[in-house]
Amino acid sequence: MQEKMALRWKAGVVLCLLVALVAVKAFAQGEGDLTAKSRLFSGVGPGLRAVRRGADGRTYVLASPSPGLLIFDKQGNRLLAVSEAAAGPAEGKSSRSGITFGEDCDVDADGRIYVADRGVNAIQVFSPDGALVRSISVPAPISVAALGEGEVAVATLREPHLVVVFDKNGREVREFGDPEQISDREDLNRFLNTGQLASDPLGHLYYGFSYTPEPTVRQFDRNGYNAGPDVQYLALEAAPAAQAIRREIVKQEKRQKSPSFKRVLTAVGIDPASGEVWMAVGNTLLHFDKDANRRASYQIYTPEGARLEATTLLIEPERMLIGGDPIGVYEFDRPEKKSKP
Repeated sequence: MQEKMALRWKAGVVLCLLVALVAVKAFAQGEGDLTAKSRLFSGVGPGLRAVRRGADGRTYVLASPSPGLLIFDKQGNRLLAVSEAAAGPAEGKSSRSGITFGEDCDVDADGRIYVADRGVNAIQVFSPDGALVRSISVPAPISVAALGEGEVAVATLREPHLVVVFDKNGREVREFGDPEQISDREDLNRFLNTGQLASDPLGHLYYGFSYTPEPTVRQFDRNGYNAGPDVQYLALEAAPAAQAIRREIVKQEKRQKSPSFKRVLTAVGIDPASGEVWMAVGNTLLHFDKDANRRASYQIYTPEGARLEATTLLIEPERMLIGGDPIGVYEFDRPEKKSKP
């Protein structure tokens, strides 16, 4: 009897060890450090705001105040720039002056470029060749996303709703998204609801709350109805940071000064094929599935081993472009695809 019990105990130990090894392997595949393959667009870094891809394969890189909006072809060659300063002869074709201080940009299926220009309180709309087509007056625009059919969604610091949508003629057609009640002080609460926009090919709109204690991305359809559950980073390891932010909110509520906070959610990226959400919290990259379940988290680094504090994410089928200010734009393999057998 004792021998049988000993054999069962040993078998149980072996089984536990096998389960532990499988868990460790799964963790190693899904989480840990993620190192970039290479840096792209040499010279772009300080003031980096956004990296976008057009349907024609062009890449749009916005850095403010300089060099402005740069457009590259599929091979990474610079085609033109939209900026205040004219480019030199060796730097490629440059358009006429058109941007004062760009906060964000996006491009639609027809190649029209939208820039949230906070310097002139407007959305500047450019043709594919960089010519200014239209200027839409918007107070303090901070993020922009193309929705198709000439519509563009805008996030601001001033409007009562989170999102304002304009049609192809620059007319406001709808607004939606109620701010979260985070603070009793009205101006502080609106600031804490500041967000960044992203869209997918189906016209869904994603609003990432930049300053809420718990990093959150809200999903809308193009008409403003909820298109899925909120994506939130609520892991145990995130709780101390969230508690610290809430304490800071209480402190700033008592002051009669303009709100001042460090961004919590620093970048949002959407997988164009699946609609899955990626978010960056500093140099932590988080991957969520369509049901808002966290699939993996990674610490991201440059090839030289420096921490990459992400400010922009571009998720593509086989790779990711992740950029930070002032460190630049880097190319990464898709980790979940690389780990598949």
